[in-house]
Amino acid sequence: MRWLLVSALLAGLGLGIARLWPADSAVAGSAIRPLSAVCEVPATMSAGLSAGVPAGVSATSAEAAMVWVPAGSFTMGAEYTYREEGPAHQETVAGFWMDQTEVTNARFAAFVEATGYVTLAERGISNPADPAAPPVPGSAVFVPPDPEAGFDPFLSWWQFAPGADWRHPQGPDSSLAGLEQHPVVQVAYEDAVAYAAWLGHTLPTEAQFELAAQGTSREDASGAWISNTWQGFFPMQNDGTDGYLGSAPVGCYTANPLGLYDLIGNVWEWTGSPYYFGHDFPAMSDYPEGYDPNQPGEPVAVIKGGSYLCAANYCMRYRPEARQGQSKGLGTSHIGFRTVLVPSAVAD
Repeated sequence: MRWLLVSALLAGLGLGIARLWPADSAVAGSAIRPLSAVCEVPATMSAGLSAGVPAGVSATSAEAAMVWVPAGSFTMGAEYTYREEGPAHQETVAGFWMDQTEVTNARFAAFVEATGYVTLAERGISNPADPAAPPVPGSAVFVPPDPEAGFDPFLSWWQFAPGADWRHPQGPDSSLAGLEQHPVVQVAYEDAVAYAAWLGHTLPTEAQFELAAQGTSREDASGAWISNTWQGFFPMQNDGTDGYLGSAPVGCYTANPLGLYDLIGNVWEWTGSPYYFGHDFPAMSDYPEGYDPNQPGEPVAVIKGGSYLCAANYCMRYRPEARQGQSKGLGTSHIGFRTVLVPSAVAD
């Protein structure tokens, strides 16, 4: 039986699935909807001098433009924001190709149609409070708290929603209508790995993601929003002044210096790196599947980039060095992914 925990989703607190397990029915409908369509997805995602699909890549990935990220050395991590981001240290990464955007619902649908793949949320999640019970199809959904009702500051805005999955990201009564170019969510780690493997790609390592995200930010020098995050007082008030209350279509906001979109904000993104509480965790070899003190015993991977739920008063992880540990065994309504391809994989 999987002991499933919702990760340190926003504040570094591991939330157990047993605490999220619903006493009654699923969340109905979509709790977050776009405020306005402020952009159009480019017909071709070709920003950046090196954008394009590398030679030798299968035709199935030709629709997903990739950008070359040159090899580089950089200061990885940070010292003064969240403990798990330190210590800052020098890291060197070889060059690689990276998807220009997060994987969209349309692209994930093509993968499912071609392979018949069934995601973990669709197969079902085990309830640790009742291990003899059959797994329940579903996933974790953000539900804004009622300001009049009072709320638990760690739990009230996350619920396990039976019937939530990538096709129904906000619960069984939601759909992908109009969301074809939004990032796919409600995908667990193994689902993202399966999609990447279908293309002969992998998930980025934490270091690859952080190198690629250098120069990416929430606002530009004038204070204009250039990433999809939360404006207002989380979780009670979202002004939506960046154009969206929830996820946005990929490529809506300003590309970073390499021509990559949405490495900061929109949705968190899976990496292939195990999570440890700090870059200097002393016992990494003892925990090859990662270790999070909030989720002991649970395999955890690093997620990067923050999401549309990150606000200045809470989370503040819309920075390249920000990181969080996420249980590999559960998707959420604000985690997606993109893939990378290293030159050796192209040569093979």
